[in-house]
Amino acid sequence: MNTFLTTISQSVQSFARDDEGAQVVEYALIIAVVSIILVVALRNLTGTSFSGFITRVGTCLTGGACA
Repeated sequence: MNTFLTTISQSVQSFARDDEGAQVVEYALIIAVVSIILVVALRNLTGTSFSGFITRVGTCLTGGACA
């Protein structure tokens, strides 16, 4: 029984020290911020509203005129 409790205790301590998930969250936040900045910059460059920008991108992706 004592061995079982020791194994459980070591597993819980190992789980508490694991910080791999925190790195994934940090990378996701960085990607989200960069994406928002790119969308805002592209919107300002095209001079249209956000929905107009999305429509324009959709037209380009489906083979329409991209000017």
